[in-house]
Amino acid sequence: MRSACLVVVGLFMGLMSVTSSQSVLAAQTAQSSQSAQVAKQLACPANLQFQFDRLQDSAPQSLCQYAGKVLLVVNTASYCGFTSQYEGLESLYKDYAAQGLVVLGFPSNDFGKQEPGDAKQIADFCFNTYGVAFPMFAKTKVTGANTNPFYKQLVALSGSKPMWNFHKYLISADGTVVTGFDSSSQPRGGSVEKAIKAALAVR
Repeated sequence: MRSACLVVVGLFMGLMSVTSSQSVLAAQTAQSSQSAQVAKQLACPANLQFQFDRLQDSAPQSLCQYAGKVLLVVNTASYCGFTSQYEGLESLYKDYAAQGLVVLGFPSNDFGKQEPGDAKQIADFCFNTYGVAFPMFAKTKVTGANTNPFYKQLVALSGSKPMWNFHKYLISADGTVVTGFDSSSQPRGGSVEKAIKAALAVR
């Protein structure tokens, strides 16, 4: 009888030990996850510490999620002579995403009133016409007194400001170098793609 009791007690203590170990492990995992989140925030370059609503569903998106990536930032419009550049932008995204490139689209109605639609109309146009899969954000201001803070910073860092739709900014992976390209600069086969390759090579 005593032997049986000892076995039961032993089993109970063993279970308690496993449960305790699991609790400690869970706590350590949670702490590690929190530390990773803090580290990620600390690692986010100042020029990415902004938040915008996603075009498709208005869900808030932090640009810090793209820290460590080479970014091509473009102010877009659906009814512009440069709108066909969507094709080249999507092609860049598909071809270089695995190497660390992300294209970010910011629809704007600032130039020629060429982006008059609402979020759903813009999203449908981009996907149905050009199969755009790169991240797109809600319509915003990229010039003038009400320019969004992210674009104000890009202008300051690059010395280049959008003069029309499809102006481009290339941001290095560490966020320290911002290069501007005018609207006529094609996404593929020219200075933009060459600069992307160079930025990816040192990422």
